[in-house]
Amino acid sequence: MDPKTSPNASRNASQNAGGSTPEATPAEMIKSSFAALEPRAPEVVDRFYDRLFTAAPGVRPLFPEDMSGQKKHLLGAIGLVVKNADRLETLREPLEQMGERHVGYGAKAEHYPVVRDTLLATLAEFAGPLWTSAMAGAWAGAINGVTGYMLEGAGQNAGEPEAGTKRRAA
Repeated sequence: MDPKTSPNASRNASQNAGGSTPEATPAEMIKSSFAALEPRAPEVVDRFYDRLFTAAPGVRPLFPEDMSGQKKHLLGAIGLVVKNADRLETLREPLEQMGERHVGYGAKAEHYPVVRDTLLATLAEFAGPLWTSAMAGAWAGAINGVTGYMLEGAGQNAGEPEAGTKRRAA
């Protein structure tokens, strides 16, 4: 059988292009999409903060004037989530501690959905045609999981996640 017309041809092409297959788990989708975006990570983070401060200008004062350190922290945090996407619960304690610290910075429960949506839109922008609704759902699930743990540490409750983005470990 010709490898180009075999039943696995489109799946293999998708995998070779850094995409995900219908059989891919949410954690696999997160890891494959991050691997595809990682070479452009500094650009992704720059764009994320540009979008965030445009969508929610009121959060800008919560961040330092010089964002270089903050951008490195965000990249590190995303990297940890990606690395642990299949066992997000192992990050519970550090995420709760981070949530507690964020209260001191002025973060509020209502900021978390804006951050999630901005990060999802930025990832989608950079991923282009590799971005799928399943991949968006995988990332939203992971971000909602992170948010839940952070809000627990902050002693806050963001209420119910948006429809279709239930909190779950990816």
